[in-house]
Amino acid sequence: MIPATPDQTLAQIKAETLIESLDWLREFHGRIVVVKFGGNAMVDEALQLAFAQDMAYLRFVGIRPVVVHGGGPQITAALKELGIESEFRHGFRYTDETTIGVVRDVLRNQVSAKLAELIEESGAATIVLSGEDDNLFRAEKVKAQTPDGEVDLGLVGEVRTVNPRAVLAALEQGKVPVISTVAPTVMGELLNVNADLAAASLAVALGAEKLLVLTDVAGLYSDWPNQDSLVSEISSGELRTLIPSLESGMIPKMQACLAAIEGGVPKAHIIDGRQPHSILLEIFTQAGVGTQVTR
Repeated sequence: MIPATPDQTLAQIKAETLIESLDWLREFHGRIVVVKFGGNAMVDEALQLAFAQDMAYLRFVGIRPVVVHGGGPQITAALKELGIESEFRHGFRYTDETTIGVVRDVLRNQVSAKLAELIEESGAATIVLSGEDDNLFRAEKVKAQTPDGEVDLGLVGEVRTVNPRAVLAALEQGKVPVISTVAPTVMGELLNVNADLAAASLAVALGAEKLLVLTDVAGLYSDWPNQDSLVSEISSGELRTLIPSLESGMIPKMQACLAAIEGGVPKAHIIDGRQPHSILLEIFTQAGVGTQVTR
């Protein structure tokens, strides 16, 4: 056998990677995957571009991605620019009448618009939606539950109903929906909604094959910050038991995964958004990345 040149060796590795993805391409072709975009990837331009390329790639290999996002850093920056100090109560952002207007504007006209632009530059058509559009989300005001009792968070809520009609229509048109999570109550009052939990509710309503939640860590740690406690796979029952002991920032993400699984989504994943193209690595490689939650 003639020794391979470095270029030939690299080409062979690429070919083997493509072949490895064949089973996953067959399995997920035509299926819906809901991706919660957040964490460091939202403020790092290189990671934003890599994420946008991943969404376009999924679209062109026949998978139907739906993007749901938050925007905490951008909201805080916008409030600061307006001379409004961000108020947090027990780790939760307090949202008043002034703040909700800023949240709405930043999420739709800055975060969604920028993300949609990057995905379109990568070749895929998009549509920008929010929980207000076509009754996509209906929310209900909630208070934070803390060891000291209930904490009023102002205009903050959780999704109670989902009407996925606009999202399904966009998918039928070959578009990638980019969705922000402000949502009205039945009385029309606008609420700031946790994007992790909204993504889970949407994944259930769409009958998605997967929910992928991007974070700033490698996955779920059963004993944070012990790096050896990274969990590669966990059942919904095991996760339900573990959630009360988790760090506060990870709780809504794992609650979202649990809600998705209990609502009928086959698999949910926590993925390190700091790793470029982590979405593709999770979907198209045998090893995957992050933590997988199953029934």
